[in-house]
Amino acid sequence: MKIKTEWTFPGELKDEPIICSICKQFNITLSIIEASFSTELGWALLILEGEEGELKNTFEYIKGKGVKIEGAQEIH
Repeated sequence: MKIKTEWTFPGELKDEPIICSICKQFNITLSIIEASFSTELGWALLILEGEEGELKNTFEYIKGKGVKIEGAQEIH
């Protein structure tokens, strides 16, 4: 399953390796299509690929970190 989505990161996560952590913690592949980060806010347009359960767990984890997920859509 492949999902294209946009994430918005709060500034307090600027020093935390969120993307690296989820790639290690969950069995997914993540592609960064476009991104921009500052000390106050960050956003990234991503494509995540993996089993449905792993993607669900990834989204739950990232939401728990305070990351806003928008426009998640399955792509083929």
